[in-house]
Amino acid sequence: MPIEFDDSRVDVSGVDDRRGGGGGFGGGGLAIGGGTGVIGIVIFIIFQLLGGGGSTSAFPGVDTGGANSTGQQESSEQLAARCNAERALDQYTDCRLIKVYDIADNAWSDEFKRRGLQYHAPKLAFFDSATSTACGNASADVGPFYCPGDEEIYLDLAFLEQLQSQLGANGEFAQAYILAHEYGHHLQTLLGTERKVRAAQQQHPDEANEYSVALELQADCYAGVWTKLADQQGSGINLTPDNIAQAQNAAEAVGDDRIQKKAQGRVDPESWTHGSAAARKQWFTTGASTGDLDKCNTFA
Repeated sequence: MPIEFDDSRVDVSGVDDRRGGGGGFGGGGLAIGGGTGVIGIVIFIIFQLLGGGGSTSAFPGVDTGGANSTGQQESSEQLAARCNAERALDQYTDCRLIKVYDIADNAWSDEFKRRGLQYHAPKLAFFDSATSTACGNASADVGPFYCPGDEEIYLDLAFLEQLQSQLGANGEFAQAYILAHEYGHHLQTLLGTERKVRAAQQQHPDEANEYSVALELQADCYAGVWTKLADQQGSGINLTPDNIAQAQNAAEAVGDDRIQKKAQGRVDPESWTHGSAAARKQWFTTGASTGDLDKCNTFA
């Protein structure tokens, strides 16, 4: 079911649009633990095994936007004009995600102010195939991710469409969940959680995966909290039970056990970094039902 937005303007000022400008890199790679995402580096394996081959071609019928008819990079003015045209949010994936980003910014700004906490928004970076970040060089194969070093959320939209098709995380609000999860990692940076977890992983390397799972599940919970806050605040989105169900399904679809089963035919809990399908759904649902950041203590 489509997302119901209000008719407020799409603000593209927070977008770092790297599409259409080459964006490749040479040498190096995304530092393990440097960036955090919905699924992470294991996604490369599953796409190789399922026939994705690391390709970033968009699926037919899906317009991800980002370049004009000559393949040149869009200017901010062109992006704003396109995303604020009639029915743009129905037609363009990037415009719809920018709108979700705007709503998340409003919701979290209000919530942090209510709690007396300092807040600033992350940047939303769109890229084609590969890009450079403060966490290292990254290709689309690592999946959507957040880099605390530069406080940016990175998305390759063509790969995002493949992720949904291959893993079954279908629907417009499944995409919103993925973005909201990455936004949750930004909150962890602002709150100091990310820094504390990285320090704990260095001190206790044998427990590094457990800390990683707790960090990812908390981002799922924060994504759920956002849905409740945004719906309550009237901040530009009208959510339905079908929307929430899409997000819950997406959270399950990117569970470590689901991905491992598809990729290698077996499940290895000791190697998990993001959590099981059941746990991811559970923590998203906890956040969505309570709307309370304090209920997201996945480290307890």
